[in-house]
Amino acid sequence: MQFQLSDRAGTLKASEIRELLKITEQPDIISFAGGLPAPEFFPAKELAQLTQEILATDGKVALQYSPTEGYALLREIIATKSMAKAQVNTVKDEILITAGSQQGLDFCAKLFLNDGDYLICEDPSYLGAINVFNACHAKYLTIPMDDNGMIVDELEKLLQSGKRAKFIYTIPDFQNPTGVTMSVERRKKLVELANQYQIPVIEDNPYGDVVFDGERLPSIKSFDKNGWVIYLGSFSKTLCPGLRIGWVCALPELLQKFILLKQISDLQCNTLTQREVAHYMRDYDLDKHVNQVITVYRNRRDLMINTMKEYFPTNIKYTYPNGGLFTWVTLPDHINAAELLEEALKDKVAFVPGAPFFPNGGHKNYLRLNYSNMSEDKIVEGIKRLANVLIRFIS
Repeated sequence: MQFQLSDRAGTLKASEIRELLKITEQPDIISFAGGLPAPEFFPAKELAQLTQEILATDGKVALQYSPTEGYALLREIIATKSMAKAQVNTVKDEILITAGSQQGLDFCAKLFLNDGDYLICEDPSYLGAINVFNACHAKYLTIPMDDNGMIVDELEKLLQSGKRAKFIYTIPDFQNPTGVTMSVERRKKLVELANQYQIPVIEDNPYGDVVFDGERLPSIKSFDKNGWVIYLGSFSKTLCPGLRIGWVCALPELLQKFILLKQISDLQCNTLTQREVAHYMRDYDLDKHVNQVITVYRNRRDLMINTMKEYFPTNIKYTYPNGGLFTWVTLPDHINAAELLEEALKDKVAFVPGAPFFPNGGHKNYLRLNYSNMSEDKIVEGIKRLANVLIRFIS
């Protein structure tokens, strides 16, 4: 059949990570590919009890349509608790509930981008965001990173050059894919540049609460006094991803545009699920839950890094993240991580090649490893298998 599709539909491509996850669902494969939280920490028992209570006491409302901007109690809790942790002083009228932060990214693209518009982002950047922006036929001005995140001095040079972009997209905390965190000084400087050049900043922050040592850094938005920063949050990495509850925090006049996009897209998020999340945060201690997750993730990070130190060839480099779910591996220049994956799958171990995370292509000698989802014994075994593959490639 020959359908007459739009030009935009003709450019759509499957997410490489999503396609890879289909392969890694095989039970004999040790997968470090997806950004999957540990399922043993999902509060299924508590959510089951809450759901029963909600349906018994408020079922007619919980199963009905609800306001596009979201359940008022959930928005209030996000404003007073979740955003407060990010050191942002806000109110529920600046919060829109979305189907994960991914929907927030989609709305940002639709709100700001025309075909051929430029945006600024880190190099590398989150593949899910790149796919969204590609669907709008965006072009990229990329800023290199170091151990302190986006090199904001390079961003300043780009802005000074007069090149125009619709927004700056950044993941400041435990960045996906690198695991790197932007320094406080650079966060402040980024806000200064946003004000000076009047360019919005999209702060994508799903990992900020998953910090292993020390205090969470203040968000970029916490330094924003003029409303140039749009904050995207999510419960996917702290509670559970299957609920698909995230949020946008922005000035009310801008948030109204997001609300209109939400109405067009899906009318609202799941009414029952919003209540489940709100009541969980009201009746249980989410911070205690997250601290339990952090303890396990920290141990798994240390185990993965230490096993890599022991078994990987000495010319392999990798980041040591202080939170989040990923470490970023740099291979010798001549190694193509996609070809390495083909061999690794023969040894029943999987990862994500790094090239798709670079918006303008190239950089094939990188890969991303997730340490949150596999058990400790599988982390050791999987890294040993991957080390053997690397040794074969390098020798």
